[in-house]
Amino acid sequence: MKDQIPLVAVVGPTASGKTVLGIKLAHHFDGEIVSADSMQIYKGMDIATAKPTEGEKEGIPHHLIDFLDPSESFSVADYVKLARRVIEDIHSRGKLPILVGGTGLYVNSLIDNIEFQPEPENLKVREELAKQAEQLGNETMLEILRSIDPETASRVHPNNIRRIIRALEVYKTTGITMSEYQRLSRQKPSPYNVCMIGIGFRDRKVLYDRINRRVDLMVENGLIEEAKKVLDSPISTVAGQAIGYKELKPYLMGEIPLSEAIENLKRETRRYAKRQLTWFRRDKRINWIYADQTQDLTRCAIDIITKAYSS
Repeated sequence: MKDQIPLVAVVGPTASGKTVLGIKLAHHFDGEIVSADSMQIYKGMDIATAKPTEGEKEGIPHHLIDFLDPSESFSVADYVKLARRVIEDIHSRGKLPILVGGTGLYVNSLIDNIEFQPEPENLKVREELAKQAEQLGNETMLEILRSIDPETASRVHPNNIRRIIRALEVYKTTGITMSEYQRLSRQKPSPYNVCMIGIGFRDRKVLYDRINRRVDLMVENGLIEEAKKVLDSPISTVAGQAIGYKELKPYLMGEIPLSEAIENLKRETRRYAKRQLTWFRRDKRINWIYADQTQDLTRCAIDIITKAYSS
């Protein structure tokens, strides 16, 4: 443990207050923020991703935010590689690295020290699977994956057909499931002494109300204009998954009224928050604090972190 780098991780669903808590903890512990948000990495995608402004950062350095063009591809392996370097640099300067974000795959891949195996590619198989997906649909393809690799299937949303096809491609090419590849990648111990803080809500309605208010505020702050600009520009498959743009596209195309598009955006954001909570609930290392029951989240988090590193 003494050779491991101390790393605080602040996780939870969208609109839960992770950014604010992370900044307060950075002030208290002399830390710097390392983002674990798969969409805040992109330039120009500011409002929809709730990227903190310079004023909101309160002078705290933020890393892995706003550095990539939306047209460029970026994988979880790329993220882990960059995040490891950033954390080592922060630690070498005597600061506490604080990981803040809601992209569970990024968080777990980093802190569990995943060594990404070069999974074999077979473009012919991939094309065949893509054609099959067009005929059968996403849900059926996910059922096929579930029959082969239930562990991977349980972590994939039906809309993420690219990942479903990739998992099937790996199995059909090698006979080894994606989950087994991931097990093989977890053989090295983590270089981090992690203290994980999760922001939760006993009453889910409180979180959903926060999400609805945030969407309204985003619209007031220029989300429609940002969405039009992003959708009119070249965008990668990954960046195109960002919530906030595809939901507004039918309105921008003149197909539905703005009020309907905004309601769709709120609904999709609530669903995303639910998926985030499901992901993080599986991690027994997380110390949960509840924003709708705790008067002082910062003090509660400080106490948890202080206890974790004093024992």
